[in-house]
Amino acid sequence: MSIHVIRGTKGSQASLGVGALLCLIAASLPFWGESSWMREFVEIACYFIFAMMWNLLAGYGGMVSVGQQAFFGLGGYAMLSMSTFLGINPFVTIPLAAIATALIALPVSQLAFRLHGGYFAIGTWVISEVIRLTIANVPAVGGGSGTSLTAMRGMDRWVRESTTYWVALACVVASIAIIYLFLRSKEGLALLAIRDNEAAAESQGIAVGRMKLAVYLVAAFGCGLAGALYFVSNLRISPDAAFDVNWTAFAIFIVMIGGIGRIEGPIIGSLVFWALNKFFSDYGTWYLMGLGIIAIVMTLFFRQGVWGYLHRKLGFEILPVQRRLGD
Repeated sequence: MSIHVIRGTKGSQASLGVGALLCLIAASLPFWGESSWMREFVEIACYFIFAMMWNLLAGYGGMVSVGQQAFFGLGGYAMLSMSTFLGINPFVTIPLAAIATALIALPVSQLAFRLHGGYFAIGTWVISEVIRLTIANVPAVGGGSGTSLTAMRGMDRWVRESTTYWVALACVVASIAIIYLFLRSKEGLALLAIRDNEAAAESQGIAVGRMKLAVYLVAAFGCGLAGALYFVSNLRISPDAAFDVNWTAFAIFIVMIGGIGRIEGPIIGSLVFWALNKFFSDYGTWYLMGLGIIAIVMTLFFRQGVWGYLHRKLGFEILPVQRRLGD
């Protein structure tokens, strides 16, 4: 009897087919849907991409950061600078801004990695605040009051909204695919080993420092991508909006609700967050208190999140990354 490694299931293969079909249907939305639907999708896509990157950093890499809004804001301002001062099409600047953010994250990581545990989390927030205050004192990009994205003036509204929507859809699919393929690779296994026991992983020859740096830069790239996309859609940017700690707070909520350390977690969490935000955000402080209560309940009674609970009960996975032995 031969034994081989199984890396997928019939359910996951069927899910990929359904996902591809849904993407095709979603791509046609600008031709039959309302503009408000496209705007809502772009917003939740930004939250989703940001949450995916936080999940990669904390859920898989074991690096809990509360300052990822630094890279979200840098992505937005990099997009603004390239489109305003260099004359590059704003949609073209979205991936370029993400790359620029990752490059900035390289020297930032040298500061952040000097800290560990809770000090790392606090340090990332301090770095974010320093960047926010620095940007707020640069008159060329609007200073503390911010500025509008003038490069989008004169563009037809349908063209602008539909193109933003398609770019958002492409970014969502690309984010899922890249993280999924990475976690299924040997490097993904090394990352999980580092998360579980850093000392043991290093003793097995895994380059812990290099791997953590790579994950940190990838997460910064994704956060910058989300930031550039969000402010292309919003048409206006300010330091308070770009570097708001709520971006990271909501990402943590999304991941905790959906399931930390699971690719499907941010997907489920983003849908839950969108529904709560759409129907209850008008309640202001009560809405934020409600989010906190929900997060506490999930942490106490459903520590693996909604998707973890469903997986435990049904044994179903959409994007499996584990390896199993089969006959």
